[in-house]
Amino acid sequence: MGLDGTRGQQAPQAQRTSSVPPQRTLPFDLAAWATEPRPDAPPGVFRLGHRPHNETRAEQAAVPARPLLLRAALNLAVGAVVYLQGAPLIQSLLTAVGLTVPSSFVVSFLIALAVNVAVLIGVFMVFGSMGRWAEVWRRWVAPLLSRTVTHEEPPADAETPLTTDPWTGIRGAAPQVARRLDGEPVGDVDYARIRHAWETVLADPELLPAFAEQVEVRGAAACAHPSEARDLPGRSGRHDLLTRQVRLGTAQNVVKNPPAHRSAGFALDPQLIGTSLLAVGPAGTGKTARLARPVAEALCLQALAGTACAVVIGAAESDLGPDAWYDVVIAPGDPASPYGLDLYGAAADPDEAAARLADALLPDELAARAETARTALQQVVGPYHAAYGRYPGVRELRALLGGDQDAWAVLRKALQAGGLLAVHEADLLHRESRHGRVDDPGTLLADRLALLDRPVFARSFAGGPDALPPFAMRALEHPLRVRVKLPERSHPEVARMLSRLVVAQFVQAASARTERSLFAGLVVDDASAAVDAQIVRGLQRMRAANAGAVLLLRTLVDLPEPLRAPLFGAVGCRMAFPGIAPWDGRLFSEAWGTHLVTETAVTHTPDTSGGLVRKAARAGRKALSGTTAQTESVTTRDVERHRWSPSDLAHALPSGHAVASLTTVDGDQVPPLLVDLRD
Repeated sequence: MGLDGTRGQQAPQAQRTSSVPPQRTLPFDLAAWATEPRPDAPPGVFRLGHRPHNETRAEQAAVPARPLLLRAALNLAVGAVVYLQGAPLIQSLLTAVGLTVPSSFVVSFLIALAVNVAVLIGVFMVFGSMGRWAEVWRRWVAPLLSRTVTHEEPPADAETPLTTDPWTGIRGAAPQVARRLDGEPVGDVDYARIRHAWETVLADPELLPAFAEQVEVRGAAACAHPSEARDLPGRSGRHDLLTRQVRLGTAQNVVKNPPAHRSAGFALDPQLIGTSLLAVGPAGTGKTARLARPVAEALCLQALAGTACAVVIGAAESDLGPDAWYDVVIAPGDPASPYGLDLYGAAADPDEAAARLADALLPDELAARAETARTALQQVVGPYHAAYGRYPGVRELRALLGGDQDAWAVLRKALQAGGLLAVHEADLLHRESRHGRVDDPGTLLADRLALLDRPVFARSFAGGPDALPPFAMRALEHPLRVRVKLPERSHPEVARMLSRLVVAQFVQAASARTERSLFAGLVVDDASAAVDAQIVRGLQRMRAANAGAVLLLRTLVDLPEPLRAPLFGAVGCRMAFPGIAPWDGRLFSEAWGTHLVTETAVTHTPDTSGGLVRKAARAGRKALSGTTAQTESVTTRDVERHRWSPSDLAHALPSGHAVASLTTVDGDQVPPLLVDLRD
């Protein structure tokens, strides 16, 4: 990474629709934020301000105050009696057996002191443990003494930072850089970006003079993102850019949640998103507002810090952040759109580009003809690219696939002029022989392309002189922020095709990157049209490419049935929102498996024991009270139960909550957590 925030070749020019977003309006305490403890925690726990779970203390705190104080007082009374009676008794016994022969007052005093101390220690160990005196001290006595003596609240049970200097490492190696930054208003994005640049300097010390010059000239704006943005306007999420986490809610303090996660913040980071996340829930349950938008905001902030690139796909009406959050905004059909879309993703291989486009054009019900459609498109795109050195536009491609004789004559003439006709003659002959036949896939593809060959999309995909600058996914080598707005209301079928095309391009480009130090994140607000067999296989490859996707679905029924189980196996993180259908909950329940639970059965049977007297007493009791004396037997056994049953997921999840299981790219797993996304 260069110290100017760019990587290798130039990225597409960032959109400059407004001035540089200002830093936070409220004062930002950099020293407190940067040096606040971030203890190690299991995956999914928000580490900033986290207090590690103490299971013993939690069990003690669960004891009600009244029984705890009563038990402590009883043990104190008994312990006092044992001490007052035990110490003299032991001294008397020692004297009686002749083990001690006091020769002076000093020796007698020392022996008595030793006996009293030993008995006192024994009393504290035995009765203090049974009476839980340590818990009473922690919960009531220590806070009372603290307020009485110092008039202050007792210190929190958290780690104290060793230093309050946020520039400790830089100050030791480049003190002039630290002094320059001390006088600057530095935000969390600035700090994360400069720290990331400093890590680059540590890896290559020859960059130190350039880094120092950048900071000297620009201060906190050094090594800025190519857009010169230093923050996101209107950001609302809770982020920690040092751990690259975004806090989404709080794991509930319930038995089903692991003890280490109870009451802890629930967060996502690239280590989790790198295994991809699938979220399922009906509309209105908060998938977009409480999951997609915060994750998109986090990826955009990390892009400004130089550690990620983000591609966010959703309907134009979806609330995935304002346009000012993004460098590239692609809105096909919108006259105000600043960028168009490269339908081929700037792929170097014509066959690969054609295959990707063919998969996107076909509807789900015609997926069985995908192979013949790929071949037909390759037989057109390959010769055209060889003849003209570029890929055909929508109108040119539609004419060739539809069998337009004039278009084919022009293509033959161009190939012959370049001496390439012999190489592509077989493809041309085969394609021309299929024109007009009932089973010609070219006709089907031409009909699908007609949806894109509309006046409203004339500048979005065509390669004419007035076309918009096309965005290609090969730009994922740079810390870009890309928003794709799909025209779902006006052109729903076009939106489905573009969703599938952009997701396929992202998966292919993310896996083929040479610069993988950037995390490539994809957020798809409605992935029902974007998932096919190629995408499912691509999700698994992205784990090793420092990339991941967040896919949102209203229901799994929107996907073809053969894709549902493979998709569950391809993603490492899964979230179920309230109101999902029982058949959707079944897949979640099966994926999360079972665990052993202790089941207690109580059986009551009539009491027939005893002799004549007891039987007569029971008969009299029954006559007087009308109840039969019974015996109670308790049976305990371990049985396997689903962690979350389909019925629980469908009917028992409260509003604003979700159940999420997590897996890191290293393979660490977290069982399903009940999370309150409103907190």
